[in-house]
Formats: sequence, structure tokens, C-alpha cells
Amino acid sequence: MTALLQGPIIMFIVLAVIVVVLFVKTAVVVPQKSEYVVERLGKFHNVLGAGFHILIPFIDRVAYARSLKEEVMDIPSQICITRDNVSVAIDGVIYLQVIDSQLSAYGIDNYKIGATQLAQTSLRSAIGKIDLDKTFEERDAINYQVIKAVDEAAQSWGVKVLRYEIKDITPPDTVMASMEAQMKAEREKRAEIARSEGDKQARINRAEGLRQEAIAMSEGEKQKRINEAEGQAQEITLLAEATASGIARVAEAISQGDGITAANLRVAERYIEEFGKLASTTNTMILPANLTDTAGMVATAMSVLEKTSSVSKKDNTVG
Repeated sequence: MTALLQGPIIMFIVLAVIVVVLFVKTAVVVPQKSEYVVERLGKFHNVLGAGFHILIPFIDRVAYARSLKEEVMDIPSQICITRDNVSVAIDGVIYLQVIDSQLSAYGIDNYKIGATQLAQTSLRSAIGKIDLDKTFEERDAINYQVIKAVDEAAQSWGVKVLRYEIKDITPPDTVMASMEAQMKAEREKRAEIARSEGDKQARINRAEGLRQEAIAMSEGEKQKRINEAEGQAQEITLLAEATASGIARVAEAISQGDGITAANLRVAERYIEEFGKLASTTNTMILPANLTDTAGMVATAMSVLEKTSSVSKKDNTVG
């Protein structure tokens, strides 16, 4: 009885194992942003998108699995020769994205290797058209040429080239040394030009300062002389006015009753005073013959005064 029961149980277990194995082999879960290429009896059947799928056992199989995410690949360093025959080592990085899983599976054996090789050949071609100095300045142009060349070929592979970037450009050591010397000379040249420009500007500033100082000093000297001239003119005017006023008062005093007598006395005093000063300042003197005739000297001075007064009166009468 036990032997009879064991036979069906073993058969059931075997069938269950076979069903599980078949289920595992035929049930496919495709992750998000991925696609599976399915072949039926060795021929392309369809492309499975994200989700759960059941395949026919022993007939359908997943031949290729493709990620629809953006992929980043390093482009190995290679030696490129510039137009001026300088060898430089250049590496880069390329960004790809599968947009057609069927073409990526059957359009090329390995689209990654194909894109890498084509990027390298396109880079060598682009570098060969420019001089060494331009390789550092025209990276964007070089990147664009590589993208254009690879993308045109990758369209038949179901792949889109998104970006290409040069990572490093390494010239030979001798070229690096000459470039550093050139850069050093250029920096020294700019520094010398800057110093000369600074010295030039300093000289200009000093000359302008001296010019403005000279102008200010001349303006000050001019104003000083004008002020002195005006002061002297005012002094002369005031002195003349004072002299005229004094003369007028003297004339007015003489014309009064005792004016002549007062004038005689004043002339005599001045005569004696001035003669005394002359005697005190020198040892040698020339004395007039009528030294003691003070009255005669006074009379002579007064006669001159009277004549002057009469002429003045006549002039005033005629006027």
C-alpha cells in the first residue's frame, strides 16, 4: 500500500518541479527603463517593455537586454598628431542612450565598442586639422565634430549620442617645457607692460601736478602784484589828497588876518631847524653869504608865496 502511494507522490513532485522550472524560465519581469529583445525559434519576435511577461517554453527566449538610461563610457587615451606635427595624448568620455532596442541588438554586434572606436578615429581626424595651440582653445569645436561623426553612424544602431567631452590633453614633456617657457615670457611681457604703463601714468600725473602748481603760483603772484599795485595806487591817491588838503588849508590860513605873520614865523622855524640838522650831520659845510639874514630869507620865501597866491587867484578869476 505504501509503495503504491509513493509512486504517484513522486510523479506529482516531479511534475511540480517541472512546472516551477518552466514558470521560472518563461516568466520574465522587465525593470523600469529597460527593454528585452525576444527571439522565437532564433528569429526576432518582439520587444518586451517594463512589466511582467510570459514566454512560450523552449520556443521564446530573451536574446538581448537593453537599458534605456543614459550610459557613460570612457574613451581610452590615444596619441593624436596635430597639424603642426606634435603628438598629444587625449582621452575623453562619451554619453550614449539606446532609443531602439531592436536596432541596437541587430544593427551592430556591440554598439559600445563601435561608438568608442568611431569616437577615437573622429577625434584623431579633428585634431589633425588644427595646431597644438588651438587644441586647448577649440575644445567645444572638437567635441562637436566627434559628436556629429559618431551620431551619424549610431543612428543605424538605434543609439543616440548625447555628449562628448575631452578630459585631458597631454603634450610631450619637451612641448610642455616650451609652452611653460612661452607662458612665462608672456606673463613677464604683460608685467613689464603694466609696469611701464604705471610709470608712464605716474610721470603724467607728476607733470600735470607740476603744471597745475606753476599755474597756481603764477596766478598767486599775479594777484599779489595786482594787490600791491592797487595798494600803491590807493596810497598815492590818499597821499595826494592829503597833500592837496594840507595845501588848501595852508592857503586858507594865510589868506586870513594874521596868516602872513604865522607863515613868516613857520618858515623861519623850519629854516633854523633844517640848518641845524645839516650842521649836525657833516663836518664840511658851504655857508651862504647872508647866513645871519634870517629876515631876508623869510622875506624872499614869503614873496614867492605871495606871487603864487596871486597867480592862483587870477586863475580862479579867469576860470
